[in-house]
Amino acid sequence: MEPQTVRHGIAPVFDGRSRVLVLGTMPSPASREAGFYYAHPQNRFWKVLGALFGCPGPVGAQARRSFLLERGIAMWDVLGSCTIEGASDASIRDPKPNDLSRIARKADLAAVFTTGSKAAELYRRHSARMLPGVRHVPLPSTSAANARMRLADLVAAYRPLVEVLAACEEADRRRKA
Repeated sequence: MEPQTVRHGIAPVFDGRSRVLVLGTMPSPASREAGFYYAHPQNRFWKVLGALFGCPGPVGAQARRSFLLERGIAMWDVLGSCTIEGASDASIRDPKPNDLSRIARKADLAAVFTTGSKAAELYRRHSARMLPGVRHVPLPSTSAANARMRLADLVAAYRPLVEVLAACEEADRRRKA
């Protein structure tokens, strides 16, 4: 597959209730075609989130968007554009970051979770300074290419996301009391 310059074409998902931000690197060709995140049928991201919240993983862009917003989860990608071969994060060149401060201006973020080692590396190198004081938690990739991790292992690795959201809910309750 030939490298191509790709521009991020999917809008970020967030609102004023978002407390955590989940960042991938760049939408895969399947996600760009579907117009929403983690759309490749072999990617386990939505199964992981469903398991974490005790429900079936949502299907379809609108259901997934609602699922995220109802739970205080914002979603975007570290990069706004790059040169990439297919969906291979290892092939990324010329990375240009998204402006994450756009989300932080509206949402009171407690943590940023990056999905996969390349997303974590790119976030630390290009974007962490946009969100000063916001905790960063790197998570493993849910891609089928990360075959060494079973679904149960991914669910366990993603548990900190639910823990941060629960701590935020508790802090909000205490503030209101």
